Amino acid sequence: MGDHRRIMRILVASNLVLMFGFQLWQTVFNNLAVDDLGLEATAVGVIQSIREMPGLMGFLFVLMVALLGSEMRVMGANVVLLGVGLVLTGLSRGLPSLVFGTLVTSIGFHYFTNGSQAVLLQISAKADTPRALGRLNSVGALAAVLATLGVFAGALVLENRQILAVGGCLVIAAGIVLLPRMNIARRYERQDKHVRQSVRRGYWLYYALTFLMGTRRHIFTTFAIYLLVRVHGLQTWQTATLFLVNSVVSFLALPQVGRLVGLFGERRMLTVNFVLLTAVFVGYATIDAVAVLIVLFILDNLLGGFSLDIESYFQKIAVMPQDITPNVSLAQSINHMAAVTIPIIGGWMWETFDPAMPFLGGALIALIALVLMPWMREPRREAAWSSTG
Repeated sequence: MGDHRRIMRILVASNLVLMFGFQLWQTVFNNLAVDDLGLEATAVGVIQSIREMPGLMGFLFVLMVALLGSEMRVMGANVVLLGVGLVLTGLSRGLPSLVFGTLVTSIGFHYFTNGSQAVLLQISAKADTPRALGRLNSVGALAAVLATLGVFAGALVLENRQILAVGGCLVIAAGIVLLPRMNIARRYERQDKHVRQSVRRGYWLYYALTFLMGTRRHIFTTFAIYLLVRVHGLQTWQTATLFLVNSVVSFLALPQVGRLVGLFGERRMLTVNFVLLTAVFVGYATIDAVAVLIVLFILDNLLGGFSLDIESYFQKIAVMPQDITPNVSLAQSINHMAAVTIPIIGGWMWETFDPAMPFLGGALIALIALVLMPWMREPRREAAWSSTG
C-alpha cells in the first residue's frame, strides 16, 4: 500500500508538469504558426501529421522500458524531453525548425503518456480504475489551467516564441527535479517473455475503438482551433481564454466522468459519447456562429475525457497483467495510424473543397464507433486475472 501511494504521488506530480508543458504548446502553437510564420492549412496539417509519428511508433516504448529498466524512468526522461521541445519550438524561425521543435515535444508527450497509462492500469484495482483515471485526467486539466494562466500573463509582455521558450525551461527544471524520484523499483516490471503473446484476437474491439477515437480526436484537434483562428480571427489571448475554460471544465468534470463510468459501465457511457460527438462534428461543419462553435469546442473537450472508458474496458478484458504495457504501446500506434495522414488529407480537403469536409469525416467516424458498441461485452468486475490466453 505504501508503494502504491508513493507511485500515485509521483504520477500526479509528473502528469502535472508534463501536461503544463503540453498545454502551453497547444495554446500557443496555432497563433505562432498563423500569426508569426504565416502558414497555410496544408502546412499546419503537415506539421500535425509529423507530430503524430512518435505516437505511430508507440511500440518503441517497450524498447525504452527494456533499456531504462521501468516505465517510470522512461516517463521522467520524457518530461525533460518535452521541455527541450518547447524551447526549440520557441526558437523556430521557419517551417523546418518548427517541425523539428514540434517533433521533439511530441516524443516527450507520447512516450510519457504511454508509461503513465500503463503504470496506472497495473497498480489500480479494476473496480477503481475509472475513478483513478478520472482523477489523474483532472490533474492534467489543473495543469492546463496553470499553463493557460501562464500564457495570459506572458502575452502581456512576451511574444509567442518567448512564452514557449520560458515555459520549456520551467518544464526542464521541474523534470530534472523529478528524475531521481522516478527511479522507483516496482513489482510490475516488464518481462520480455510476455511481449510476444500480448497481442490477442480477443482484444480486437479495444484496438478498433482506439483507432476510431484517435482518428476523431486528431481531426478535431487539428482543424477546430485552426478554424477559430483562421476563419474567425481568434487572437492568442482569446485562444488562451478558450483553453482556460476547457481546462476548468475538465478539472471539475473529469472525476465525475470516472464515477459515471464506474456506475453505468463503459458501453453505455461510450454510446452517449459517440452520439454527442456526431452532433459536435455536424455542428462544426454547418454552423458559422462563433459563440456556438466555442460551446461545441468545450463540449468536445469534455467528451474527449471519455477516452478513459476504453482504457478501463481493456483492463477488464486483459488476460494477464503482463499484457498491459505492450498493448497500451500498441494501442498508441493504432491510435496514430490515421493521425499521420488525417491532418494532411484534411488540410487538402479544406483547401480543395470546403472547410466543412474534415468535420463531416469526423461525424462519420463517430457513427462507425457507435455501430460497434453492441460488441462491447463488460466482464464481471470481480473477475480475477486469468493465467491463460
